[in-house]
Order: sequence, then C-alpha cells, then structure tokens
Amino acid sequence: MNYKNILFQISDSIAEIKLNRSELLNSFNYEMADEFLDALKKCNKDINVRAIVLTGVGRAFCAGQDLEEATRQDGPSIDQIIEHTYNPIVEMIYGIKKPIICYVNGIAAGAGANLAICCDVTFAGKSAKFIQSFVNIGLVPDSAGTYNLPRLIGKQKAAGLMFSGEKISASEAEEIGMIFKAVNDGNGYEIALEFAKKLSKMPTKSIGLIKELLNKSNGNSIKEQLELEKKLQITAASSDDHKEGVKAFFEKRKPNYIGK
Repeated sequence: MNYKNILFQISDSIAEIKLNRSELLNSFNYEMADEFLDALKKCNKDINVRAIVLTGVGRAFCAGQDLEEATRQDGPSIDQIIEHTYNPIVEMIYGIKKPIICYVNGIAAGAGANLAICCDVTFAGKSAKFIQSFVNIGLVPDSAGTYNLPRLIGKQKAAGLMFSGEKISASEAEEIGMIFKAVNDGNGYEIALEFAKKLSKMPTKSIGLIKELLNKSNGNSIKEQLELEKKLQITAASSDDHKEGVKAFFEKRKPNYIGK
C-alpha cells in the first residue's frame, strides 16, 4: 500500500508509525484509517518488528474523526465510520502481541485521546492536552474510551471528563494514571523511542504474553486469571528467550534475547 496519510518505517526492530494529516490535526478519515491498519498488520506479521512507536506529525497527536468526512452528504454514516475505522484499529492494537508505545504530542481529542490510552505504554509531552470531546458535539465516546478510561482512572474521574468535555494536561493525566509519563516536549519523542528500543532488546515473547494477561484480566475472574497465568507461564518457560535468560544468569553475562 502507498502511504499518503501516515509515515511508516522499520529500523533496528522498531516500527515507527506517524499520523500525517497535520493540516487537519491528524484527524482520521477512511484513507488514513486504511493506511494505519495496514501498517499495524505489517508490524504484526513481521517477525523482525519487536516494538512499535506511534505518534503524530505537527502540533497534534490526533483530533479524532475528520468531521468533514462524517458530515458530508455522500459520506459514510456514523456506524460505518466506527465499524470501518475505530473498532478494527482498537482490536488490532489489543491483538498485536508486541509492545505498542505511544507519544502524544499536542492535542489528543475524542477518538485520538482514546486511541492513545489503548496503547500499552503512553508518554505525552508536557504541553499535550487530552479531551473527551464527544459530548461537545452531542456524541458518546467510542474507540473503547468507555472501556479503558474508567479502568485506568476510576468511574468518577472518567465520568467527570466524559460528561464535561474538559481538557486535562499531560501532567494531570500522569498523576491520575491515564498515561505512563509526562515528559519534556523537546525530546519527548526520543524518550518514547528509547523506551521502545529498550523493550525491543528484552524478551519480547514474554512481554507479548504479559500484554495478553493484562488485556484479559479485566474480564476474568480470579480463578480464570490464575489459570491463564499458569497457561502462559508454561508457554513462556518453553521459549528460547527464557532458556537464554537462565543460561545468561548462570554464565554471569548479559542475555541476548531474540523474541522467540
């Protein structure tokens, strides 16, 4: 696929995806959604990709849906947009058994804010703002916002933000547990990228299994979660990375993990 609305590159086992409709604050239309989903699928299939970094180009991470597309007389309906764009992207982010690191630059509004918190580890520049903006145009949150946000920050905080449509800063987002870290704008992306590089040198097979455990913990009973931990621990214990980790420990050297 030819990418016109995102920038995509793979280097040293790291895939970088940058939303690139900066003149429209990286708002999603069908074309950008198709390109983004295609890039995620490539990352999922490529055994050489061991971590993924997502950000936006320009002064915004993502302003959510392109309202021009959504309101055009011959444009897609709201259910078509959700089924075509947001639901498949959220499911892919959750389904990829590789760490997805997000760096939020500038505004993350509506679906943009919710996609940011779908990622496994989210950094944000200190000038970034998060807005649950759906209510401001008479809509309800989508892109798994009503699933993720109350689990991250609690129902009261989530309701307050979703009912009011108020902006919150990156520092407050970190304080209430919405994101991992608020970082300086000047080198924020580099910090997120270095974190991804660090993870890519670690046992990413194990990290993928941890991601699966975390994602399924919300819907599992304690008994179901214990069973899943046992099952995936058996999988992890049979991995090449586990064998390498144990061998390196006894040989008193740094392990060389390969993600298998």
